[in-house]
Amino acid sequence: MTLDPVHFDGIAGLADCIDYDAEDRDHRDAAETVWENFLDPLVGDDGLVVEPMDELARRRVNAEEIALEDAPFPTTHGLDAGTLNPKPFKNGLVLDVAHAAMSASPSDLDLHDCRTVVKALHSNDTTKDFGTDWESYDRGSRRRIVHTHLPQNQYEEDVVHALALYLAESSHALEHADRVSDLLLLDGPIYPKGVLRWNYRSPALTALFEDSDHVRRILANYAELVETFADRGVPFAGFVKNVSAKSVVRTLKRETDFGPVPWAHDAGLFAQILERRERRADGEFERLTDDLTLTNWFVSEAGVDDFFADETNPHLDRSLDPEQYRVTFCVVYDPRRDLVFKIEAPKAFTDDSETRERIERQILGEVAARRGPPQAISKADDLARIDRGSVDSLVKSFERSLDTKLDENYNAVRWGRDY
Repeated sequence: MTLDPVHFDGIAGLADCIDYDAEDRDHRDAAETVWENFLDPLVGDDGLVVEPMDELARRRVNAEEIALEDAPFPTTHGLDAGTLNPKPFKNGLVLDVAHAAMSASPSDLDLHDCRTVVKALHSNDTTKDFGTDWESYDRGSRRRIVHTHLPQNQYEEDVVHALALYLAESSHALEHADRVSDLLLLDGPIYPKGVLRWNYRSPALTALFEDSDHVRRILANYAELVETFADRGVPFAGFVKNVSAKSVVRTLKRETDFGPVPWAHDAGLFAQILERRERRADGEFERLTDDLTLTNWFVSEAGVDDFFADETNPHLDRSLDPEQYRVTFCVVYDPRRDLVFKIEAPKAFTDDSETRERIERQILGEVAARRGPPQAISKADDLARIDRGSVDSLVKSFERSLDTKLDENYNAVRWGRDY
């Protein structure tokens, strides 16, 4: 039922009890201080966090003008994987399914119909192995089951989700790499951060880097992706729609003399660094929305970003210089919707300034025209998404096949299975 107005006012009124005097202008002044004094480079207790590839710079392009420019890349391809989300069953199985697709712009319907499906499952029964090899179905699509066993009854849902997602995504990218002639855009970061974080999270998860063939396959796939595209001279990048990283603000907070840090995450900091304002006649400030703004490119060694470029990493077999796998990024700000996006790419491609600029202008042109992600990303997202109706139907199908029921709680009754 709708919240009664008197109770709505009672809840909203709690904000009046929060005596927080920080002015938005103070935050902007702090952001300006960070930009001018802390990012060239930013160093923490463990060493370098980020540093500019060239000089520190903020740039802007007129949104209307760049939207009308000819695209630097004649074609673009996008890659995404949708998931069922982890489902525990009453017979002890926990499973997730990922469904990867590659889009093309202009469209390539044959490519759009090709999918890679991975079902990842966990069971406590070590006497059975439900894993399968790859098998083909429906002209150009592939599927397989990966079976994992965790010695401790924890993290099962995280593990099956990540194994399904990243194995499907990386395998599909490699399977269809030869279809990409100009530029590939991943929907999200360029590396499997959901897996890489395990290396720092708990001993049970860290052990999978040694014990799990599936984890080793995922890591090898992403390294091979860099090598394959570098060998072909075709760049790939990641378009991060929801920037959740905290490496910069965390370092400012814990390991520098910056002082109080007012931002919850890096996106809030970069939004204030990149936003342009002017004072109106009434003395108030107004956001300028004619231009998209962006930072220079940075090299990142923060947290898991260092994994693929670490020379001493025992979990990787690389054919390129480790520095070529280094994560580089720039941040784009669209003032029309007050949104921050992040572009990531391996250093193998961004070392070349011309390639960097082409990637920038391709994405800026599409963000300007579409007020959101590039078309190849949106297409891939639509192709890979598993809608709620399909989720419910698949769960029912699994229940019949496994002769069991989903291990539900009351929220599933209250909100529906995909709450």
